[in-house]
Amino acid sequence: MDKYADIRPYNDDEVAAAVARLIADNAFVDLIAKHNLPAWLASLRLISRPLVRRQLQRKWGQVSSVEQVQLEVVHYLEQIVNNTTAKVTFSGLDELDKNQAYLFISNHRDIVLDPALVNFGLHQHDMNTVRIAIGDNLLQIPYITELMRLNKSFIVKRSAKAPKEMLKALTQLSAYIYDSLSEGHSIWIAQREGRTKDGFDQTDPALLKMLQLNGRKQKKDFAEYVRELKIVPVSISYQYEPCALSKAKELYHKKHHGEYVKSAGEDIESIVEGFTSDKGHVHLAFGQPISCDCSTPEDLAKTIDKQIVESFYLHPGNYIAAKHANAVVDSESKDVKAFAERMEAIPEHLRDLVTAIYAKPVLRKEEMDR
Repeated sequence: MDKYADIRPYNDDEVAAAVARLIADNAFVDLIAKHNLPAWLASLRLISRPLVRRQLQRKWGQVSSVEQVQLEVVHYLEQIVNNTTAKVTFSGLDELDKNQAYLFISNHRDIVLDPALVNFGLHQHDMNTVRIAIGDNLLQIPYITELMRLNKSFIVKRSAKAPKEMLKALTQLSAYIYDSLSEGHSIWIAQREGRTKDGFDQTDPALLKMLQLNGRKQKKDFAEYVRELKIVPVSISYQYEPCALSKAKELYHKKHHGEYVKSAGEDIESIVEGFTSDKGHVHLAFGQPISCDCSTPEDLAKTIDKQIVESFYLHPGNYIAAKHANAVVDSESKDVKAFAERMEAIPEHLRDLVTAIYAKPVLRKEEMDR
C-alpha cells in the first residue's frame, strides 16, 4: 500500500502519463499560448492549440523521469533569473553537508519562486533538490496539480475542516516529511500558511506542532525530535517585492472591508507575475541547522525567526522605506530616485502599505538587536 499516494510527488513511472495529460489539457495549452504567442494568434484556438501542442510534444514528449523534469525546470529558472533579476546570490550553502537531508523552513514572499530559487541554489552547489510543500488551495486547477507534482511538490491538505479529518491529514503530512528526510530527501516548507503580505516574517508555531505529531507517535521529546529533523532556516530577500501591489490591495481591503476573498484565477496571476516581474537583486541566506534544546514549538519558532530576521539581506529600498540611518540621503542618488519612481507608480491610497512592506525587515532586525 502506498500510504502517501494522495499527497506525494509523482514517481518516475507516473511522469509520462502526467505529461500526456498536460499536453491534452486545453486550459494549460491556452495559458502557454497566451504567454508565448501574439495575442491575435493565441485567440484563434483552432490554430493556436495544435501549434502549442506540437511544440510541447517536441519538448516534453520524451520526458519520462523526475530528473528530466527537474533539468527542464532548471533551464526555465535560468531564463527567469537572466531576464527578470539583476542577480541571484546565496550564502550559507557552503557550510551545509551535501550528503545530508535537511528540512528547509523559509520566509514566504512568492508562491512558486521561493522554493524554486532554493532549488536553484542547491542545484548550483551540487546538492539534491527539495520536495516542496504546497497547499491544496493552489491545486483547484488540474494542470497546476500536474505541474506541481511533476516538480517534486507534495500536498498540504489545508481544505480539511472537521477536527478528525484535519488531524488525520496533519498526521499523514508529519509522517511523510519525516520519512522523506529519513530516506535522504530534503524538504522545503514555508514558515507559515500563505505568503507574508505585510513584510513581517514570522514562524507559526502551529507548523512546528504539525511536525511534532510524528515525533509524539514515536514517543520522542520535542527537542530530540527537532534535532533529528535537521531544520535549516532560509531567509529570502527580493530587492523588488513580488506582487507588492496585489498584496497591498489585499491588506487595504481587509482593513476597510473585512475579509478578503480571492477571485478565481488570482493565484495563477500571482504566480505568473512572480515569474515575469522585475525582482532586482535576490538573495537567499541559508542558516545553520538548529541544534538547540528547544522544548516547545514556541521556542523553536523564535529560534527560526532569529536566524531568518538576522540573515535577511537588506537592499537600499528597505533602508530608504524605513528612513534608516543607512539609507542614502542624497535625493539625487540612483537608489533613492529608483525607489521614489517605484513608489510613484503605486496608487496613492496603497503607497504607505507598500512602503511598509519594504520597511518591516529593517524594523524587525532593529527589534531583534535590542
